[in-house]
Amino acid sequence: MNKDNKEIGKRIAWMRGQAGLSQEELAMQVGMSRSSLAQIELGKRNLTALELTAFAEHLNFSLDEIMSADFKYEHRIDVISDNEQEEIRISVPTFNVDKFKNLILYILEKCAGRPNVGETVLYKLLYFSDFNYYEIYEEHLTGATYRKFAKGPVPREVNDILKEMVDSGLLQFFNVKYYGYQQKRYFPLVASDRRLFNGAEIEVIDKVIDQLCGMSAVEISKFSHGDMPWKATGDRQEIDYELVFYREAPYSVRTYNEDCDD
Repeated sequence: MNKDNKEIGKRIAWMRGQAGLSQEELAMQVGMSRSSLAQIELGKRNLTALELTAFAEHLNFSLDEIMSADFKYEHRIDVISDNEQEEIRISVPTFNVDKFKNLILYILEKCAGRPNVGETVLYKLLYFSDFNYYEIYEEHLTGATYRKFAKGPVPREVNDILKEMVDSGLLQFFNVKYYGYQQKRYFPLVASDRRLFNGAEIEVIDKVIDQLCGMSAVEISKFSHGDMPWKATGDRQEIDYELVFYREAPYSVRTYNEDCDD
């Protein structure tokens, strides 16, 4: 991370706080996405001269002031404060149950034959599909709600939905021993309806499967613990989709430096 970018981003976040603006409000004023502003404030995205001029105009500071080596903070404002967590919610998820069921079927079609893919791996593949898609497109894939548990993110609705899918003949469920541990496994009995997904959605899901479905339950749980949405959420609390915009490598899937025209 560039040190100068990080310092300039912190100064913009501080001045935004002094102006009493949320990230969403300032992003709208300067004509960029809130995710791009979040990346700027974290020092992860370069600023163009025109963008810096726009910030100066809307936050009422001079370019000399923001670039000064002896810039002074009267007090510190965190980039992500408790109050801002409420302010930055832009897109409230609407849960698409049918699409979620078909996401389960699609993932299982691809990797249910792997001996490592029990319910823990399935839950993480669902999570990364939903959250990666949201980071890239700022739209919800299925709108499922995920909560933080010890083994990683878990869809809130998943137990009832899986039972319903088993009862209706869409899935087969059974328990097996895997390296001495009890493993819950699901196999698809019908094909997923791919008409419910567009090309961009399939691309994101396939990348998640390709990158993560070979992990064991322990490995993928540990991997999920490093993702900012999980890290920034309290135990058993709902994970806010907006937290994807604070991801770092290797979790971030969006190239923010290409967002200069947002």
